[in-house]
Amino acid sequence: MATIEYVYSAHSAFAYLGSSEIMRICADHNAVLVHRPVLLSPVVVAQRSPAFRQRTQAHVDYFFGREIERWAEYRSVPIIRKRPTFHDADYSLASGMIIALGETGPDTDRMAHGLLEAHWNEDLDLSDRTALEAVAVKLGFAAKELLEEAASPSVQNKLMENSEWAKEKQVFGSPTYIVDGDPFYGQDHLPLVERALDKPFAPSDWVNPPVEG
Repeated sequence: MATIEYVYSAHSAFAYLGSSEIMRICADHNAVLVHRPVLLSPVVVAQRSPAFRQRTQAHVDYFFGREIERWAEYRSVPIIRKRPTFHDADYSLASGMIIALGETGPDTDRMAHGLLEAHWNEDLDLSDRTALEAVAVKLGFAAKELLEEAASPSVQNKLMENSEWAKEKQVFGSPTYIVDGDPFYGQDHLPLVERALDKPFAPSDWVNPPVEG
């Protein structure tokens, strides 16, 4: 059975846009989706990618505006028409809710999608415990118990481990899908992910000149 390592942050617009599609692909191909939620900022910084506020307005408006609008329309994904109000809030507890349910399985899938949708369609503050409890109840979970587990040292340590693992794998954005060691960055690459499940791509033999440090 094929596995896809799914590296993403709980507040990622593009993870949300690809969420239903990656789960559809896994169902159609009998593949296991292995959730690896991360804290995105340290992962991005490790690859020397510019932070959001270091980009130009044109870059932000295109990649974090127009691209989101178009993909939402293309995939028929409901979404608010702005950057979420609390997008820069701490989302470690929300990430812990996913991790507490296990790396794989329908409960983890539902929680991951539910949190992404609540953030990007309902403008949910992912650091608000009361709001997170409401999401858990809506999805049919024992909210207080789940939140306690999500905040536990073991779960929060796992979040940090995931983030360090992503740095080691040289992941540079959310979402990244890894199929048999071959990473695909961005939900726009899901057609290639699906192709890789049917027929793996040939190993890379590409050579670039070294990047100056």
